[in-house]
Amino acid sequence: MTKIYVKKFGGTSVGTFERIDAVADAIAKAHFEGEKQVLVLSAMAGETNRLYAMAANIDPLAPARELDMLVSAGEQVSIALMAIALARRGVNARSLLGSQVKVRTNSQFGRASIESVDTGLLMQLLDEGTVPVIAGFQGINEQGDVTTLGRGGSDTTAVAVAAALEATECQIFTDVTGVFTTDPNIDPDAQKLDSISFEAMYEMARQGAKVLHPDSVACARRHGVVLRVLSSFEDGSGTLIRFDEPEHSGSGIVGIAVTRGQGMVSVAGLVDHPQAEVALFQALANASVDTDLVVQLADEKALAFTLAQGALDKVLTLIDRLAPEQPLCDVRHEAQLAKVSLVSTGKAVMAEVGARVTELLEAQNIRVKLLSTSEIKLSVVIDEVHLQHAVRSLHRAFDLNKV
Repeated sequence: MTKIYVKKFGGTSVGTFERIDAVADAIAKAHFEGEKQVLVLSAMAGETNRLYAMAANIDPLAPARELDMLVSAGEQVSIALMAIALARRGVNARSLLGSQVKVRTNSQFGRASIESVDTGLLMQLLDEGTVPVIAGFQGINEQGDVTTLGRGGSDTTAVAVAAALEATECQIFTDVTGVFTTDPNIDPDAQKLDSISFEAMYEMARQGAKVLHPDSVACARRHGVVLRVLSSFEDGSGTLIRFDEPEHSGSGIVGIAVTRGQGMVSVAGLVDHPQAEVALFQALANASVDTDLVVQLADEKALAFTLAQGALDKVLTLIDRLAPEQPLCDVRHEAQLAKVSLVSTGKAVMAEVGARVTELLEAQNIRVKLLSTSEIKLSVVIDEVHLQHAVRSLHRAFDLNKV
Protein backbone atom coordinates (compact mmCIF):
# COMPACT_ATOMS: atom_id res chain seq x y z
CA MET A 1 0.00 0.00 0.00
CA THR A 2 1.37 3.44 -0.97
CA LYS A 3 2.22 5.65 1.97
CA ILE A 4 0.73 9.13 1.80
CA TYR A 5 1.55 11.93 4.22
CA VAL A 6 -0.75 14.92 4.66
CA LYS A 7 1.24 17.87 5.96
CA LYS A 8 -0.42 21.01 7.31
CA PHE A 9 1.51 24.26 7.75
CA GLY A 10 0.04 27.06 9.84
CA GLY A 11 0.24 30.80 9.36
CA THR A 12 3.53 31.27 11.22
CA SER A 13 5.12 28.48 9.16
CA VAL A 14 4.35 30.36 5.91
CA GLY A 15 4.33 33.85 7.37
CA THR A 16 7.32 35.20 5.43
CA PHE A 17 9.01 34.49 2.10
CA GLU A 18 11.98 33.06 4.01
CA ARG A 19 9.75 30.61 5.88
CA ILE A 20 7.97 29.58 2.70
CA ASP A 21 11.38 28.85 1.20
CA ALA A 22 12.38 26.81 4.26
CA VAL A 23 9.19 24.71 4.08
CA ALA A 24 9.63 24.28 0.32
CA ASP A 25 13.19 22.99 0.87
CA ALA A 26 11.93 20.33 3.29
CA ILE A 27 9.04 19.30 1.03
CA ALA A 28 11.32 19.10 -2.03
CA LYS A 29 13.82 16.95 -0.13
CA ALA A 30 11.10 14.49 0.92
CA HIS A 31 9.64 14.53 -2.62
CA PHE A 32 12.91 13.55 -4.26
CA GLU A 33 13.32 10.79 -1.66
CA GLY A 34 10.09 9.30 -3.02
CA GLU A 35 7.58 10.44 -0.39
CA LYS A 36 4.01 11.14 -1.53
CA GLN A 37 2.83 14.35 0.12
CA VAL A 38 -0.34 16.42 0.21
CA LEU A 39 0.07 19.90 1.68
CA VAL A 40 -2.61 21.93 3.47
CA LEU A 41 -1.80 25.57 4.16
CA SER A 42 -3.21 28.37 6.27
CA ALA A 43 -3.07 32.00 5.23
CA MET A 44 0.14 33.87 6.01
CA ALA A 45 0.28 34.98 9.66
CA GLY A 46 -1.94 38.03 10.27
CA GLU A 47 -3.61 37.92 6.86
CA THR A 48 -6.99 36.61 8.00
CA ASN A 49 -7.18 39.29 10.71
CA ARG A 50 -6.32 41.94 8.11
CA LEU A 51 -9.15 40.78 5.86
CA TYR A 52 -11.67 40.73 8.71
CA ALA A 53 -10.59 44.25 9.65
CA MET A 54 -11.14 45.43 6.07
CA ALA A 55 -14.71 44.18 6.19
CA ALA A 56 -15.30 45.79 9.60
CA ASN A 57 -14.23 49.15 8.21
CA ILE A 58 -17.12 48.96 5.76
CA ASP A 59 -19.69 47.20 7.94
CA PRO A 60 -19.06 45.69 11.42
CA LEU A 61 -22.11 43.47 10.79
CA ALA A 62 -21.13 42.28 7.32
CA PRO A 63 -23.12 39.30 5.95
CA ALA A 64 -21.49 36.01 6.93
CA ARG A 65 -21.52 34.71 3.34
CA GLU A 66 -19.56 37.71 2.11
CA LEU A 67 -17.11 37.47 4.99
CA ASP A 68 -16.35 33.88 3.98
CA MET A 69 -15.80 34.95 0.38
CA LEU A 70 -13.39 37.64 1.58
CA VAL A 71 -11.32 35.83 4.20
CA SER A 72 -10.92 32.66 2.12
CA ALA A 73 -8.67 34.74 -0.17
CA GLY A 74 -5.84 34.55 2.36
CA GLU A 75 -5.17 30.87 1.71
CA GLN A 76 -5.24 31.41 -2.06
CA VAL A 77 -2.15 33.60 -1.72
CA SER A 78 -0.17 31.18 0.47
CA ILE A 79 -0.87 28.06 -1.62
CA ALA A 80 0.08 29.82 -4.86
CA LEU A 81 3.34 31.09 -3.34
CA MET A 82 4.17 27.61 -2.04
CA ALA A 83 3.47 26.01 -5.43
CA ILE A 84 5.74 28.62 -7.05
CA ALA A 85 8.48 27.90 -4.48
CA LEU A 86 8.23 24.15 -5.14
CA ALA A 87 8.27 24.60 -8.92
CA ARG A 88 11.49 26.61 -8.57
CA ARG A 89 12.99 23.54 -6.88
CA GLY A 90 11.95 21.23 -9.71
CA VAL A 91 8.90 19.80 -7.92
CA ASN A 92 5.64 19.50 -9.85
CA ALA A 93 3.05 21.12 -7.58
CA ARG A 94 -0.47 22.43 -8.04
CA SER A 95 -2.29 24.88 -5.79
CA LEU A 96 -5.93 24.01 -5.17
CA LEU A 97 -8.80 25.85 -3.52
CA GLY A 98 -11.28 23.98 -1.36
CA SER A 99 -13.80 24.22 -4.19
CA GLN A 100 -11.38 22.59 -6.65
CA VAL A 101 -10.72 19.69 -4.29
CA LYS A 102 -14.46 19.53 -3.62
CA VAL A 103 -14.30 19.89 0.14
CA ARG A 104 -18.07 19.76 0.73
CA THR A 105 -19.49 21.50 3.80
CA ASN A 106 -22.81 22.54 5.26
CA SER A 107 -23.96 26.16 4.89
CA GLN A 108 -23.09 27.50 8.33
CA PHE A 109 -20.96 30.40 7.10
CA GLY A 110 -18.01 31.15 9.34
CA ARG A 111 -18.34 27.84 11.20
CA ALA A 112 -19.01 25.30 8.47
CA SER A 113 -18.52 21.56 9.03
CA ILE A 114 -16.90 19.31 6.46
CA GLU A 115 -19.25 16.65 5.10
CA SER A 116 -17.05 14.99 2.46
CA VAL A 117 -13.79 15.31 0.54
CA ASP A 118 -13.50 14.14 -3.06
CA THR A 119 -10.18 12.31 -3.52
CA GLY A 120 -10.35 11.83 -7.29
CA LEU A 121 -8.22 14.81 -8.31
CA LEU A 122 -5.82 14.35 -5.40
CA MET A 123 -5.11 10.71 -6.28
CA GLN A 124 -4.67 11.62 -9.94
CA LEU A 125 -2.08 14.26 -9.05
CA LEU A 126 -0.25 11.95 -6.66
CA ASP A 127 -0.11 9.21 -9.31
CA GLU A 128 1.41 11.77 -11.70
CA GLY A 129 4.06 12.70 -9.15
CA THR A 130 2.53 16.11 -8.47
CA VAL A 131 2.30 17.59 -4.96
CA PRO A 132 -1.21 18.98 -4.26
CA VAL A 133 -1.11 22.22 -2.23
CA ILE A 134 -4.57 22.70 -0.73
CA ALA A 135 -6.10 25.83 0.81
CA GLY A 136 -7.12 24.97 4.35
CA PHE A 137 -9.98 26.57 6.31
CA GLN A 138 -12.39 26.55 3.36
CA GLY A 139 -14.86 24.49 1.32
CA ILE A 140 -18.07 24.83 -0.67
CA ASN A 141 -21.70 24.12 0.16
CA GLU A 142 -24.32 22.49 -2.07
CA GLN A 143 -25.03 25.82 -3.77
CA GLY A 144 -21.36 26.32 -4.65
CA ASP A 145 -20.88 29.12 -2.10
CA VAL A 146 -17.48 29.46 -0.45
CA THR A 147 -17.59 28.53 3.23
CA THR A 148 -15.00 28.73 6.00
CA LEU A 149 -14.53 26.42 8.96
CA GLY A 150 -13.76 28.92 11.71
CA ARG A 151 -10.48 29.76 13.40
CA GLY A 152 -8.04 26.84 13.30
CA GLY A 153 -10.03 25.28 10.47
CA SER A 154 -6.94 24.37 8.45
CA ASP A 155 -6.15 21.66 11.02
CA THR A 156 -9.57 20.16 10.39
CA THR A 157 -9.10 20.38 6.60
CA ALA A 158 -5.84 18.44 6.91
CA VAL A 159 -7.40 15.71 9.05
CA ALA A 160 -10.44 15.39 6.78
CA VAL A 161 -8.19 15.08 3.70
CA ALA A 162 -6.03 12.50 5.50
CA ALA A 163 -9.11 10.50 6.44
CA ALA A 164 -10.45 10.55 2.87
CA LEU A 165 -7.08 9.48 1.43
CA GLU A 166 -6.50 6.90 4.20
CA ALA A 167 -3.14 8.58 4.70
CA THR A 168 -0.36 6.98 6.68
CA GLU A 169 -0.10 10.03 8.92
CA CYS A 170 -1.45 13.55 9.23
CA GLN A 171 1.35 15.85 10.34
CA ILE A 172 0.57 19.27 11.79
CA PHE A 173 3.62 21.54 11.45
CA THR A 174 3.76 24.56 13.70
CA ASP A 175 6.24 26.92 15.40
CA VAL A 176 6.83 24.64 18.41
CA THR A 177 8.47 21.22 18.56
CA GLY A 178 5.38 19.39 19.81
CA VAL A 179 2.76 19.38 22.56
CA PHE A 180 4.06 20.65 25.91
CA THR A 181 2.90 20.09 29.48
CA THR A 182 2.03 23.80 29.50
CA ASP A 183 2.79 26.93 27.51
CA PRO A 184 6.61 27.30 27.48
CA ASN A 185 6.15 31.07 27.27
CA ILE A 186 4.54 30.93 30.71
CA ASP A 187 6.76 28.30 32.31
CA PRO A 188 10.25 27.63 30.89
CA ASP A 189 10.19 24.25 32.67
CA ALA A 190 7.40 23.01 30.40
CA GLN A 191 8.27 19.59 28.95
CA LYS A 192 7.59 18.30 25.46
CA LEU A 193 5.44 15.17 25.47
CA ASP A 194 6.55 12.33 23.19
CA SER A 195 2.93 11.21 23.05
CA ILE A 196 -0.51 12.00 24.45
CA SER A 197 -3.88 10.29 24.18
CA PHE A 198 -6.62 11.63 21.91
CA GLU A 199 -8.87 12.18 24.93
CA ALA A 200 -6.29 14.26 26.80
CA MET A 201 -5.25 16.17 23.66
CA TYR A 202 -8.86 17.02 22.87
CA GLU A 203 -9.37 18.39 26.37
CA MET A 204 -6.09 20.34 26.26
CA ALA A 205 -7.13 21.88 22.93
CA ARG A 206 -10.61 22.75 24.21
CA GLN A 207 -9.16 24.44 27.27
CA GLY A 208 -6.78 26.72 25.39
CA ALA A 209 -3.72 24.81 24.13
CA LYS A 210 -3.21 26.40 20.70
CA VAL A 211 -1.17 23.68 19.03
CA LEU A 212 -4.21 21.81 17.62
CA HIS A 213 -7.81 22.79 17.02
CA PRO A 214 -10.18 20.59 19.07
CA ASP A 215 -12.35 19.84 16.01
CA SER A 216 -9.34 18.37 14.22
CA VAL A 217 -8.54 16.12 17.19
CA ALA A 218 -12.14 14.88 17.35
CA CYS A 219 -12.19 14.29 13.58
CA ALA A 220 -8.91 12.33 13.70
CA ARG A 221 -10.15 10.16 16.58
CA ARG A 222 -13.45 9.49 14.83
CA HIS A 223 -11.80 8.42 11.55
CA GLY A 224 -8.76 6.65 12.97
CA VAL A 225 -6.26 9.15 11.54
CA VAL A 226 -2.72 8.95 12.93
CA LEU A 227 -1.94 12.50 14.06
CA ARG A 228 1.45 14.03 14.88
CA VAL A 229 2.54 17.57 15.84
CA LEU A 230 5.94 18.65 14.49
CA SER A 231 8.05 21.79 14.19
CA SER A 232 8.38 23.55 10.85
CA PHE A 233 11.82 24.82 11.84
CA GLU A 234 13.52 22.06 13.85
CA ASP A 235 14.05 18.35 13.20
CA GLY A 236 12.51 15.91 15.67
CA SER A 237 9.81 13.30 16.20
CA GLY A 238 7.33 15.82 17.67
CA THR A 239 4.35 14.53 19.65
CA LEU A 240 2.25 11.55 18.56
CA ILE A 241 -1.45 11.63 19.43
CA ARG A 242 -2.14 8.05 20.52
CA PHE A 243 -5.23 5.89 20.59
CA ASP A 244 -4.16 4.38 23.91
CA GLU A 245 -3.06 6.09 27.12
CA PRO A 246 0.73 6.62 27.42
CA GLU A 247 2.46 6.88 30.78
CA HIS A 248 2.59 10.36 32.28
CA SER A 249 3.57 11.91 35.59
CA GLY A 250 2.82 10.06 38.81
CA SER A 251 0.24 12.71 39.71
CA GLY A 252 -1.99 11.58 36.83
CA ILE A 253 -2.02 15.11 35.39
CA VAL A 254 -0.99 15.33 31.72
CA GLY A 255 -0.76 19.08 31.28
CA ILE A 256 -2.03 22.55 32.09
CA ALA A 257 -3.87 24.61 29.46
CA VAL A 258 -4.63 28.30 29.80
CA THR A 259 -7.08 30.76 28.28
CA ARG A 260 -6.42 34.47 28.68
CA GLY A 261 -8.76 37.40 28.19
CA GLN A 262 -11.75 35.92 29.94
CA GLY A 263 -14.78 37.65 31.40
CA MET A 264 -17.33 36.34 33.90
CA VAL A 265 -20.99 37.17 34.39
CA SER A 266 -23.18 36.05 37.29
CA VAL A 267 -26.96 36.43 37.28
CA ALA A 268 -29.28 35.84 40.22
CA GLY A 269 -32.78 34.50 39.63
CA LEU A 270 -31.82 31.77 37.19
CA VAL A 271 -31.59 28.87 39.64
CA ASP A 272 -35.23 29.16 40.76
CA HIS A 273 -36.51 30.09 37.29
CA PRO A 274 -35.38 27.58 34.64
CA GLN A 275 -37.35 29.39 31.92
CA ALA A 276 -35.23 32.50 32.50
CA GLU A 277 -32.06 30.45 32.14
CA VAL A 278 -33.31 28.98 28.86
CA ALA A 279 -34.26 32.45 27.58
CA LEU A 280 -30.86 33.90 28.46
CA PHE A 281 -28.76 31.17 26.88
CA GLN A 282 -30.97 31.08 23.81
CA ALA A 283 -30.42 34.81 23.39
CA LEU A 284 -26.67 34.33 23.76
CA ALA A 285 -26.69 31.57 21.15
CA ASN A 286 -28.73 33.71 18.74
CA ALA A 287 -26.15 36.47 19.16
CA SER A 288 -23.29 33.99 18.46
CA VAL A 289 -21.86 34.45 21.96
CA ASP A 290 -19.93 31.38 23.08
CA THR A 291 -20.04 30.69 26.81
CA ASP A 292 -17.55 28.39 28.46
CA LEU A 293 -17.81 27.37 32.10
CA VAL A 294 -21.34 27.50 33.53
CA VAL A 295 -21.42 27.03 37.31
CA GLN A 296 -24.03 27.48 40.04
CA LEU A 297 -22.47 29.59 42.77
CA ALA A 298 -22.48 27.69 46.04
CA ASP A 299 -23.35 30.50 48.43
CA GLU A 300 -26.07 32.19 46.41
CA LYS A 301 -28.86 31.27 44.04
CA ALA A 302 -27.02 32.60 41.01
CA LEU A 303 -25.53 31.15 37.88
CA ALA A 304 -22.10 32.25 36.66
CA PHE A 305 -20.57 31.72 33.26
CA THR A 306 -17.35 32.67 31.51
CA LEU A 307 -16.86 34.02 28.01
CA ALA A 308 -14.37 35.98 25.94
CA GLN A 309 -13.78 39.37 27.55
CA GLY A 310 -14.57 41.14 24.29
CA ALA A 311 -18.15 39.82 24.38
CA LEU A 312 -18.97 41.27 27.80
CA ASP A 313 -20.64 44.46 26.54
CA LYS A 314 -22.81 42.52 24.11
CA VAL A 315 -23.91 40.12 26.86
CA LEU A 316 -24.74 42.89 29.33
CA THR A 317 -26.83 44.59 26.65
CA LEU A 318 -28.70 41.34 25.98
CA ILE A 319 -29.40 40.90 29.70
CA ASP A 320 -30.74 44.48 29.91
CA ARG A 321 -33.14 43.71 27.08
CA LEU A 322 -34.33 40.48 28.70
CA ALA A 323 -34.65 41.84 32.23
CA PRO A 324 -38.16 43.35 31.82
CA GLU A 325 -39.49 39.96 30.67
CA GLN A 326 -37.45 37.57 32.82
CA PRO A 327 -36.53 37.46 36.56
CA LEU A 328 -32.87 38.40 36.02
CA CYS A 329 -31.42 40.39 38.88
CA ASP A 330 -28.20 41.28 40.68
CA VAL A 331 -26.13 41.02 37.50
CA ARG A 332 -22.40 41.17 38.17
CA HIS A 333 -19.46 40.97 35.84
CA GLU A 334 -15.68 40.89 35.91
CA ALA A 335 -12.99 41.21 33.25
CA GLN A 336 -9.25 40.55 32.96
CA LEU A 337 -9.59 36.95 34.09
CA ALA A 338 -7.86 33.77 32.98
CA LYS A 339 -8.86 30.12 32.98
CA VAL A 340 -6.33 27.51 34.10
CA SER A 341 -7.22 23.89 33.32
CA LEU A 342 -5.51 20.74 34.58
CA VAL A 343 -6.05 17.75 32.28
CA SER A 344 -5.61 14.22 33.60
CA THR A 345 -5.21 10.69 32.28
CA GLY A 346 -8.47 9.75 34.00
CA LYS A 347 -6.62 8.10 36.88
CA ALA A 348 -6.55 11.19 39.09
CA VAL A 349 -9.52 11.80 41.40
CA MET A 350 -10.53 15.29 40.27
CA ALA A 351 -12.29 16.14 43.55
CA GLU A 352 -8.98 15.60 45.34
CA VAL A 353 -7.14 17.55 42.66
CA GLY A 354 -9.61 20.41 43.11
CA ALA A 355 -9.04 20.57 46.85
CA ARG A 356 -5.28 20.56 46.35
CA VAL A 357 -5.39 23.26 43.65
CA THR A 358 -7.63 25.53 45.71
CA GLU A 359 -5.47 25.12 48.81
CA LEU A 360 -2.25 25.76 46.90
CA LEU A 361 -3.52 28.89 45.15
CA GLU A 362 -5.22 30.40 48.18
CA ALA A 363 -2.01 29.89 50.20
CA GLN A 364 -0.42 32.26 47.68
CA ASN A 365 -3.31 34.77 47.91
CA ILE A 366 -4.65 33.80 44.50
CA ARG A 367 -8.41 33.72 44.76
CA VAL A 368 -10.27 31.01 42.83
CA LYS A 369 -13.32 32.79 41.48
CA LEU A 370 -14.87 29.77 39.76
CA LEU A 371 -14.12 26.05 39.75
CA SER A 372 -15.47 23.40 37.39
CA THR A 373 -14.62 19.70 37.06
CA SER A 374 -15.29 16.86 34.66
CA GLU A 375 -13.97 13.30 34.48
CA ILE A 376 -10.54 14.29 33.18
CA LYS A 377 -10.40 18.07 33.61
CA LEU A 378 -10.44 20.68 36.34
CA SER A 379 -10.67 24.39 35.50
CA VAL A 380 -10.27 27.39 37.79
CA VAL A 381 -10.86 31.04 36.96
CA ILE A 382 -8.47 33.57 38.49
CA ASP A 383 -7.35 37.15 37.91
CA GLU A 384 -5.16 37.19 34.82
CA VAL A 385 -2.47 39.14 36.65
CA HIS A 386 -1.74 35.97 38.68
CA LEU A 387 -1.65 33.62 35.67
CA GLN A 388 2.08 33.04 35.35
CA HIS A 389 2.62 32.52 39.07
CA ALA A 390 -0.36 30.16 39.32
CA VAL A 391 0.67 28.01 36.35
CA ARG A 392 4.29 27.71 37.47
CA SER A 393 3.22 26.72 40.98
CA LEU A 394 0.76 24.10 39.74
CA HIS A 395 3.25 22.79 37.18
CA ARG A 396 5.76 22.08 39.95
CA ALA A 397 3.20 20.81 42.45
CA PHE A 398 1.96 18.13 40.02
CA ASP A 399 5.51 17.12 38.91
CA LEU A 400 4.98 18.17 35.30
CA ASN A 401 8.50 19.60 35.18
CA LYS A 402 9.80 16.01 35.48
CA VAL A 403 7.91 14.39 32.56
